[in-house]
Amino acid sequence: MNFVDKVHIFIKAGDGGDGCSSFHREKYVTHGGPDGGDGGTGGSVWFVADDNTGTLLDFRFSKHFRAERGENGRARMQTGKNGADVRIKVPVGTRVRDVETGRIIADISEPGYEKCVLRGGRGGKGNARFATPTKQAPKYASPGQKLREYEVELELLTVADVGLVGLPNVGKSTILSVVTSARPKIANYHFTTLTPNLGVVKRYDKSFVLADIPGLIEGAAEGAGLGRAFLRHIERTRMLVHVLDISGSEDRDPIEDYYTIRSELYDYSPALHALPQFIAANKMDIPGAEENLERLRAELADEDIPVFPVSAATVSGFEPLMDAILQKLETLPKTRAFEEEELIQEARYEKGFEISRDEDGAFVVTGGTVDYILDTTNSEDEVSMRRFQQLLVKEGIVDALREKGAVEGSAIRLGEWEFDFVE
Repeated sequence: MNFVDKVHIFIKAGDGGDGCSSFHREKYVTHGGPDGGDGGTGGSVWFVADDNTGTLLDFRFSKHFRAERGENGRARMQTGKNGADVRIKVPVGTRVRDVETGRIIADISEPGYEKCVLRGGRGGKGNARFATPTKQAPKYASPGQKLREYEVELELLTVADVGLVGLPNVGKSTILSVVTSARPKIANYHFTTLTPNLGVVKRYDKSFVLADIPGLIEGAAEGAGLGRAFLRHIERTRMLVHVLDISGSEDRDPIEDYYTIRSELYDYSPALHALPQFIAANKMDIPGAEENLERLRAELADEDIPVFPVSAATVSGFEPLMDAILQKLETLPKTRAFEEEELIQEARYEKGFEISRDEDGAFVVTGGTVDYILDTTNSEDEVSMRRFQQLLVKEGIVDALREKGAVEGSAIRLGEWEFDFVE
């Protein structure tokens, strides 16, 4: 089966390019000033609606999407080239959720829609930027911004105006084939339909999209069968048509079937339960259907839910149903779109550090804070090294070393750097 409607992928915006540290060199110019250029901005990550696909199958084989890193700055004040964006094409109806926070960061609900979810890292500054009247030859250039990777979940939600819901084998697929040009798989057994099918109903000069949702069973809202996967595909619909086997075949009671599905809709989402609903009382051509139809109408006498007797087998009763759907759709808002939240972008370094002792007794400091300090320090530049010392104090590393027992002359190791502790 090639229909895939839920996958996890990893996305990362491009890191910024590093600033350049260089000095102007030219014949007859003995003391050229700093001329290091800035690093380029990293590429961003976009999600783009693709009208030419209706499945997330391709993402089963391609999981990592990383935008291009910005180029480093160059001499002669040349700014590095910006990194290329990565544009991820997804089917219309795809909802993108950050796995860590659960936030919906993009809802690709209509053709042509695109959303930038991660901005590229800023480029570092060249040493020319750090020149001052008192420090006219700085060697220090700042590195580009390093960004972390995110895991996101792609969920494909069918984009349809009307959803056909009901228990298995009540005739939903047959109805879809009767009122549209869709040709879903049809057979006389449960769970013939394993994926949502879409068709366009054209009537007079108007049309709407109808979705056949695979049959629900009791407990679907809690995940019984493939319930939650199926129910997800009606979250965008504007209204529902509840298909019942009004003949009571397979020893089923259509009234009990009706309440079973209503209960599952409510348990999954009260918003789904509150959608406008019509009832298509199918299989009216089978003996016993008339009596059950009268029982159903009597049961629902106090509810504002129209009941339409139809027969997919004899293709009868559908014109009043389609006319009523069109009339109802004119009063309803457009296909549901979910509210988007911004993904709070973080640098690659996770703040914090740990201190341990190695076999030689040296104090080893590790963690995201240490990685950041080391990556942004130029050991050959006096100003940068002064900043390094200030950061060790500011981030609490010096105090933490004292608490762990470090004294004057103790060996301290940060990454590949090793130095003596000085009070």
